[in-house]
Amino acid sequence: MKRRVPALLLALLVTQLGALINPAYACGCGAMVPDGQSRIGVDRETSVVRWDGRTEQIVMRFTVGGDARRAAWIMPVPGRATVELGDGDMFGELKDLTRPERKARHYFWPRDRDWPFSSGRGDLAGAAPPGAGDPSVGVVGREQLGDFDVARLTATDPAALKTWLETNGFQLPDRLAAEVQPYVDQRWEYVAVRLAPRQQGKVLRGDLDPLRIRFESDRLVYPMRLSRMAKTPQSLGLYVLADHRMEPASRIGGSAPKVTFAGTVHPKDGPIAELAGGKPVFLTAIDQEFPEPGRIDADHELRATAEDTPYRRVVYRNELLTVGDGIPVWLLTVSAALAALAGSFFALFRRRQLRLRLREDRAA
Repeated sequence: MKRRVPALLLALLVTQLGALINPAYACGCGAMVPDGQSRIGVDRETSVVRWDGRTEQIVMRFTVGGDARRAAWIMPVPGRATVELGDGDMFGELKDLTRPERKARHYFWPRDRDWPFSSGRGDLAGAAPPGAGDPSVGVVGREQLGDFDVARLTATDPAALKTWLETNGFQLPDRLAAEVQPYVDQRWEYVAVRLAPRQQGKVLRGDLDPLRIRFESDRLVYPMRLSRMAKTPQSLGLYVLADHRMEPASRIGGSAPKVTFAGTVHPKDGPIAELAGGKPVFLTAIDQEFPEPGRIDADHELRATAEDTPYRRVVYRNELLTVGDGIPVWLLTVSAALAALAGSFFALFRRRQLRLRLREDRAA
């Protein structure tokens, strides 16, 4: 009976009465399910993870598409969690911190968009390429955070929990119950979230408000296993703030994770400084694709690398080599060569003229 408890918790994923007629869409943190008359897909999941060796904080934001007006998702966590709204400015700040370095790479001879091959538009340098009631069901916390209704639950009696869920109009998707079994075995807890916009008729589309989840953990783990239920390829972006450069212990069924930035950052104010505790922290930015979500077989566990090697992407912009006010070097070089050649011909011509005059003078 105990194993039924976490499975029943997953009933919070359904937001309206009636059986689900659409497949569940998954996100990296858990499983997202729309109401029975809608469709929703997570196009992109971006999360900021802060870990100091004892406490883990995850600030996550979803970019979704579809026509759902209500949906819900669940996130398994290894310990008791607190939840609050995150600061959306954090993601813009991180984008600036990890922005690629841009360098110019010069070439000598003109190309298609350069004069004299261009049509005359543009400059000489060319352009760069493009609950309630039953004591057996404990509500640890329940908050209304913007458009989110967040519930954190415990239960000691599966039958009482089942009664509570049915009374509140929730049903259980069978496949989710099977997929959550590894978390049942590890005795994790769950954060269930309803995305129910207060604005009447509002469709869940684009970037949703971020949520910030905090829990105690002696290891840096990012739940991903429930994403195996997704029907379309998944994309994950992780910003990891820790004492050292971090890396996933394995691919967990996706493509090789790509580090897009690694280095110590010194935020003085703003949401990143607040999350980092006002001190320098090592930031690792990781992107990963999951072309076949069904191959995901574990959660991401991140570990420190052998060395804190910094890395920043470099984006090269090809430019025609110029001097002064944008004068192409090739034009100056060719002009100088032509001038030298003309000078040589002129000197030869003058020498020949002098020789002819000498001959004429001698003949006279």
